[in-house]
Amino acid sequence: MTAKASDTPRVVITGMGCLTTIGFDAPSVWDSMVRGRSGISRVVGDEGFNRWDESKWAVKIAGAIRGWDPSSRMDSRDAKRLDRFAVLGLAAALEAVESSGIDFSKENPERCGVVVGSGVGGIQTIEQGVGVMLEKGPHRLSPFTVPRLMANAISGDLSIRFGLQGYSSTHTTACASSGHSMGDALRIMQRGEADVMLTGGSEGAVSPLCLGAFMTMKALSTRNDEPEKASRPFDRDRDGFVLSEGAAIFVLETEAHAKARGATILAELVGYAASSDAAHITAPDPEGKGARRSMTGALKDAGLSTSDIDYINAHGTSTPLGDSAEVAAVTSLFGDHARKAKGGKLLMSSTKSMTGHCLGASGGVEMVACVNAIRHGVVPPTINCDNPDDGFELDFVPHVARDASVKFAMNNTFGFGGHNVSLIVGRYEG
Repeated sequence: MTAKASDTPRVVITGMGCLTTIGFDAPSVWDSMVRGRSGISRVVGDEGFNRWDESKWAVKIAGAIRGWDPSSRMDSRDAKRLDRFAVLGLAAALEAVESSGIDFSKENPERCGVVVGSGVGGIQTIEQGVGVMLEKGPHRLSPFTVPRLMANAISGDLSIRFGLQGYSSTHTTACASSGHSMGDALRIMQRGEADVMLTGGSEGAVSPLCLGAFMTMKALSTRNDEPEKASRPFDRDRDGFVLSEGAAIFVLETEAHAKARGATILAELVGYAASSDAAHITAPDPEGKGARRSMTGALKDAGLSTSDIDYINAHGTSTPLGDSAEVAAVTSLFGDHARKAKGGKLLMSSTKSMTGHCLGASGGVEMVACVNAIRHGVVPPTINCDNPDDGFELDFVPHVARDASVKFAMNNTFGFGGHNVSLIVGRYEG
């Protein structure tokens, strides 16, 4: 790795928290990923969807978090005052802070900040508010409607809860939201503006409006009779993504700060770049040119070559166009290192095959996979990848996790609007 300027702080990960449909904390999410367990199930007919005529739903499945009690992480009053996406984000943040061992009361609050992304923010509050307004009139709307629906509510809530008085912001760039957030946090710390940052993403979009909206644009899988097989990235029979909810939050620290307090360093964030397709509001550039630029930029930022990357956690949503564009970008950039038939060593899997697509939280959830792949020497699989599409030459780690030495992992997140983010995380070597 090419050394950055001597005065550029190294940025490390010291804590992480995660909550998805396959696990209620970061260790259980990782365990489910390694086991290849799907969290997709039927939702139409459940609470929230039971007022709608089921026959009108072409899509009846999603990645809903079931059986989780918010009181296991927070006061019930907090859960009631926050939108679903903020509840999930708070739970993940509390776990991240606890796992890092940091005590913010002993930190300089002006040197601590937060950047957490969300693609749609408080969509459930908006849906509920419209229902109340239509049925009972605007005067029956809750006075907490605005602070609940704001996409930046999670960043604001975390800054208040932990007394973080430094940089605070939110990225809302569709499915690239948490990728941009983590990259922004990295840059802030590299500029010397913070010692500690909370960052990641949160999404609570398994709702009638979101499911219906994505359904009508024909972006979702309609494999209703086999929910666990519906998300099938890179497979020739893929027919769309599966909408899911979830959150993942990380504690980032400068290396010097982490060492000074004796923190356990999980990994190092070494590279970041972003680009825009500038092509279409929802469809990716078919050749993956924008994705290639973000990956190239991240490699340059980290001072790495393509052969240094051992694993890519792909954006891999299970859409026909998206998967094809990403494969084209990876193949053109990484060349024979990515081509299985040429002896290429690069592994690329999509954990969305298990979690579904958590929209703005996806990059954070998948960073949990990257960090653990490095720490445990295991690459999680792409389940349901029975028959890779024609011309797809990569090793997608189908069906079963694989033991592999991973020193550097790349995390790709691409969003509607043409947003592309690539992050590189590496094994920490002090």
